[in-house]
Amino acid sequence: MKLTNSNEVLVYTVSGSSTARPLPEWLARKRKRSLKNDPEYANRVELLQDFEFEEASICIRVSEDGEWIMSTGTYKPQIHTHYLPHLSLSFARHTTSLNQSFVLLSSDYSKSVHLQANRSLEFHTPGGCHYQTRLPRYGRDLQYDRHSAEVLVPAVGIDAEGSGEVYRLNLEVGRFMRSYNVDVGSESLTNISGDGLQGGINTGSVNTAAIAEDSHNLLAFGTSVGTVEFWDPRSKARAGILSRQNGEITALNFNKSGLSLVTGSSEGAIQIFDLRKPVPILRKDQGYGYPIKNLLHLTTSSNEKKILSADKRVIKLWDEANGNPWTSIEPAVDINSVAWCKDSGMLLTANEGRSQHSFFIPQLGPAPKWCSFLDNMVEEMAEEAPVETYDNYKFLTLPDLKKLNLSHLIGTTNLLRPYMHGYFVASRLYEEAQIIANPFLWEEERSKKIKEKIEKERASRIRGGKKVKVNQKLVDKVLKRQERREKVDVDMGILGDSRFGKLFEDEDFQVDENSREFQALNPSSSKIPDNSNEKSMVEDQIESS
Repeated sequence: MKLTNSNEVLVYTVSGSSTARPLPEWLARKRKRSLKNDPEYANRVELLQDFEFEEASICIRVSEDGEWIMSTGTYKPQIHTHYLPHLSLSFARHTTSLNQSFVLLSSDYSKSVHLQANRSLEFHTPGGCHYQTRLPRYGRDLQYDRHSAEVLVPAVGIDAEGSGEVYRLNLEVGRFMRSYNVDVGSESLTNISGDGLQGGINTGSVNTAAIAEDSHNLLAFGTSVGTVEFWDPRSKARAGILSRQNGEITALNFNKSGLSLVTGSSEGAIQIFDLRKPVPILRKDQGYGYPIKNLLHLTTSSNEKKILSADKRVIKLWDEANGNPWTSIEPAVDINSVAWCKDSGMLLTANEGRSQHSFFIPQLGPAPKWCSFLDNMVEEMAEEAPVETYDNYKFLTLPDLKKLNLSHLIGTTNLLRPYMHGYFVASRLYEEAQIIANPFLWEEERSKKIKEKIEKERASRIRGGKKVKVNQKLVDKVLKRQERREKVDVDMGILGDSRFGKLFEDEDFQVDENSREFQALNPSSSKIPDNSNEKSMVEDQIESS
C-alpha cells in the first residue's frame, strides 16, 4: 500500500495504478523481469480479485447491505459484480451499449436499472437483462424514488411546451408517468445562455437529480442554466427554485436531515445551501475548474461531518461547518465516479485506466468488515521503515556529469537513463567515476570517517567542562552526574535551558556558599571553620598572668 501524507490525515492507496511509486518506464520493465526479488511486489495487496476493466471504468456503487460492489466499464461495455465477503468477482456481464449510470433497486445486487448511452433503460437481475425500454431523449442522470417506486431520468432538450423534462418510469404500474417540467430556458437556438432544442450546440438540459430519501423526500433537479428546482413528489408540483449560479449544475446531494443541499457546478464551484435561505451559507472552489462529478455527505468515526467533492482530477474532503480542508486524494488517472463504504474509511473509484482504485483513510473510519485486516496492516506499516526505490541509482544533473567526465555518454549508451531534468546512473558506475575524477577521494573519505569516529569518542568523554562567568562549581556538579553515560551533553537540563541563562552570566545570581542559608540547605558541603590561629580562653589567661 502506498501512503500519502499531505497533512496529518493519512491516506493509503490500497489498489490502483498509483499503488507503487512512479518509476521510469525502463526501470519498470527491468523490475518486472525480477519480480521475485521485488519486496513491493511480494508485499502487494490485491484487495478484490479482478477489480479492473480492459480500458476504463465508468460508474461504481456499493449495495445497501455492504456485501456487494457493482461497477460498469469498457471496452467492451460490461458489468462487474464483486461479492465482498469472498473478496472476489462474482460475475461479469457484457451489454450492447455503453453505460452512463446505474442504480441498485434492492439492498443487494439482484435488481438494478442502468441508463445506457443508446437512449435506453435496462433492468438487470441475476439471470441477465430482464427488460429494456427506450427513452424519448438522451438521459443525463438516474435516480430512484423508493417511496413512489419511480425511476427518474433527467434528460437533454425541451418538450413541446419549451420545458426540460425529467422522465418518470413507474415500476409498479410499468409505464411512463407525466414528466416533471423543469425550466431550462427558451426555444431560441441563437440564445447562447444554454438553451435550445435537442440537437443544438447549447442544448438546454436537466443535468442531475437528488432525493432527500432519509427525510422529507424532496426532489432536486440541477439544470444547464445554473438553477436548482425543488419538486414535491406527493403533489407533483414545484416547491421552490434556487436562482442561477455560475456555470451548469452538475452534482447535487442532500444531507441526512434534508435541510442542507450541496451543489457542484461545471466550473468547479461548490456551494452549501440551507433550504430555509435563498443564498449559500458556504462557497468552496475545487481548484482545477473541472465539472464536479460527485458530492457526498460523510460522517467520520468521531461523528464529524465532512463533505466529499470530486472532479476528474482530485477528491477533496472538507469540513461541512466551516469549509476547512481535511484531506485530498489525487490519483494518477482521471476519476469518473466515487463510492463510499458506509461507516468505514474506504473509498472506491471508477476511473480511466485499467485498474480501479480503492483508498483507505483510517481517520475517516475503520476498515470495512470484509477487509478488516487492513487495520492491522496500517499499524504494521507505521512501525516499518520505508524502503527507498532508487537505492541502486544516483540521480545526476548535466553539471554533475561534466564534473565526473561522463557527459560524453549522453545519447550514446544506456548507462545514462534520462529522467526529468537529469539522468539516472548506476551507483557502481558513479563511484568508479568519482574515483577516476578524484584519485584522492578514497583517502579523503577515509580521513573523514576517522575524524568522525574520533569526534564521536571525544563526545563520549567527560570534557574539561563548560566555562561560564558565574556558578562554575554548579556547572561542574551537573556535568559530574553524567559520568556513567556514554555521551556527555553539556547543553542538557538547566545548562541548555534559556530560562536559566542568567544563572551563569549575571553576578547577581552568584551562589554564596558561605552564607548561612546555603549551609543550612547543604550541611554536607559546608566548610568546617579553621580556628588554628585563634587562641583559647585558657591560653589568654596564661599569657596575661
